[in-house]
Amino acid sequence: MSAVTGVILAGGQGRRMGGVDKGLQRLRGRPMIAWVLGRIAPQVDEVLINANQNQDAYARFGPRVVGDRIGGFVGPLAGLHAGLAAATHPLVVTVPCDSPFLPADLVARLRGALERADADVAVARTGTQPHPVFSLVRVRVAANLAAFLERGGRKIDAWYAALAVIEVPFDDEAAAFSNINTRDELATYEAGEPGGERVVADK
Repeated sequence: MSAVTGVILAGGQGRRMGGVDKGLQRLRGRPMIAWVLGRIAPQVDEVLINANQNQDAYARFGPRVVGDRIGGFVGPLAGLHAGLAAATHPLVVTVPCDSPFLPADLVARLRGALERADADVAVARTGTQPHPVFSLVRVRVAANLAAFLERGGRKIDAWYAALAVIEVPFDDEAAAFSNINTRDELATYEAGEPGGERVVADK
């Protein structure tokens, strides 16, 4: 099976959390990036962190840090674009820095579906809701993505609409896709509310 580079998307501005760097916010004594890294690293052959601010702080967690090649904080596609350029493996999986509960079998299930369908992109889905920031992408689509971004495209689903895409159901692990966008949500998980038990179990 093809090797996989994991890209943790931490390149946003955290507007909904008051303009702070979400990946560096602490949840139960550890930065959220540490929770995400602990989940994704065992599933991949290499990890990169996509960050446009506080790069030295992110570099202390070990993985190589890559910034967007397109300025202006234009969104997760810019992070994927940077990850595809920096990856040393033929497959790239992206996960956001604010989803500390992501599935431990995310990559295995996405890769299995991608290879069975010979698709370009595999996207996690719960119910009828796709989660395009949880995607496994073939590096061979990098030029296609670059062209889309150069045309001003920014929406993930609009980009992959022209590619061979397989959506992979994760209804059995729907809570694993919970993310933390606001200080209130961070406080909720800090207090051990729904989803909190998944964080406690991850050492």
